[in-house]
Amino acid sequence: MRATIAGLTLGILLSGPSLAQTIYPINRAEILAGSKFDLKVEFASIASAGARVTVNGRDHAEALGRAATLMAREDDKDQSSLLLRDLSIDIPGEYIITATDGTASATVKWTVYAAPVARRAKNVILVIGDGMTPTNVTAARMLQGNIHQGRYGRQLQIDSLPVTATVGTSGQDSIVTDSANSASAYNTGHKSGVNALGVYASRAAGTLDHPKVETLGEIIKRRLNMAVGIVTNTEIQDATPAAVFSHTRRRTDYIPITDQMLTFAPDVTMGGGSAAFLPQATAGSRRRDQIDMIEAYKKAGYTFVEDAAGLAAAANPATTKLLGLFSLGNMDGALDRFYLKKGNVPRFPNQPDLTDQVRVALSVLERNPNGFYLMIESGMIDKYNHALDAERAHYDTIMLDQAVKVVMDWMGARNDTLLIVVADHAHGMGLYGTIDDAAAGEMVRDKVGVYAQSGEPTYGPADERGYPADVNATRRLMTGYAATPDYYETFRPSLDGPRVPAVRSGPDGPYVANGKFNVPGSVMRSGNLPRDAEQGVHTADDVILRATGPGSEIFRGFTDNTAVFRAMAEALGLGRP
Repeated sequence: MRATIAGLTLGILLSGPSLAQTIYPINRAEILAGSKFDLKVEFASIASAGARVTVNGRDHAEALGRAATLMAREDDKDQSSLLLRDLSIDIPGEYIITATDGTASATVKWTVYAAPVARRAKNVILVIGDGMTPTNVTAARMLQGNIHQGRYGRQLQIDSLPVTATVGTSGQDSIVTDSANSASAYNTGHKSGVNALGVYASRAAGTLDHPKVETLGEIIKRRLNMAVGIVTNTEIQDATPAAVFSHTRRRTDYIPITDQMLTFAPDVTMGGGSAAFLPQATAGSRRRDQIDMIEAYKKAGYTFVEDAAGLAAAANPATTKLLGLFSLGNMDGALDRFYLKKGNVPRFPNQPDLTDQVRVALSVLERNPNGFYLMIESGMIDKYNHALDAERAHYDTIMLDQAVKVVMDWMGARNDTLLIVVADHAHGMGLYGTIDDAAAGEMVRDKVGVYAQSGEPTYGPADERGYPADVNATRRLMTGYAATPDYYETFRPSLDGPRVPAVRSGPDGPYVANGKFNVPGSVMRSGNLPRDAEQGVHTADDVILRATGPGSEIFRGFTDNTAVFRAMAEALGLGRP
């Protein structure tokens, strides 16, 4: 049941005790002038005749230009909500929103802002190392360039970026974020809840019914006619790539996310995740209908590629819109693709490297005279850190760095592009020594060296690809994780495929250490997570941001993850009349 609100009165009788209201956007929200968002007020019970919503003391309909809609019994429950879709505020300033049900009131303050100066960046490139910790970066530097007498043989490309800051990652509902609401903060400037993409996590029952906030990609396509590109090595429906365009309370809504992506129509999309594109009758499909989304993309003018050779061929002037799907699920990381040939490599042996994807994406996107926004994700860093698979995570951190080199080579001497490299959240991870196979004694107490016994790793020089060819060196880095399930520590890289640290003890039983790794020399580690945890978890630690180009000066010291959106928006001159 819906009713239109006229003036201040909701016109519905109270039928229960009065409790506090919830207002979205939430208190202290920072909103880009001219961006679209949904205003929602949730009343704890059926709204009364005395219920009112005001903006800076004025009736909301008068202040905002149109009246909202009342859901008298939201989701057929004894609760009412007020909803105003696709609202925008053009005038910067402070806005006080007050909602009362006649007895109790709630108030939030919004800050509406605009770019202080005209547009300074033609292009914006956001590179996300999903779950990339400082430990991953340190280890990648050692693996790629070695270290001798305390000095690295070479630095990473990201080490050359002149601007650095630490970033807080906590979300609306939890101090520990997931990739959905952290990437959503980068792409919308709004805090959200765990598992939410482009929406505020309200009480709505339907995952697609929550109050939306416009993404940077949507804003620049609507207002500046810019191109948008998404490059990842995870499924393209995964949280970080989906945050560029998606609006759902549940990040696992892979089919709706896939459909939303076609509606959004990014100019370039590359990654894994073809299972959500294939009709149900096709082997490996995740769909529950017979819609062929690949054919839908082709009809919309997209060039479709599914392997490295096809991608290379697509790098030609005739390609203006590109869809690349290189695996049914996530793509494989560098260690498996180049060296071990494990994971899904036997089934998908011709997956392109992230650097190849970035190089082609830039060649297509730069043809738009209005500029572009490109989101690049090295997403398997996070997947491997979850699995306590440090070596694979370190190799994919090197891969991220190589992708950044492609970007910086493309940028050259130009000063029209803002480049930001940042993790979306952290893992509890530390590099505390080395493991020396040549040392006498037992593995844990004698072969794991700390302080003066840690020595220098013996991986040898990086090969022509930029990685050490032998990850199983005789003296290896020792990495530990702070939050884990029960697992067997083998003190060696998992050479026969990505690590699976814990498995269920039965169909519905708790997770226990995976006996596959109970090998000579291994040690059983008791976990510190709930029994239903099969892998490690994120932490609330700050992450490190590196940047260069117009707009990067906003970053210094400590900043919030929503400031990433603001820096990009201001560099593009958004919010100004």
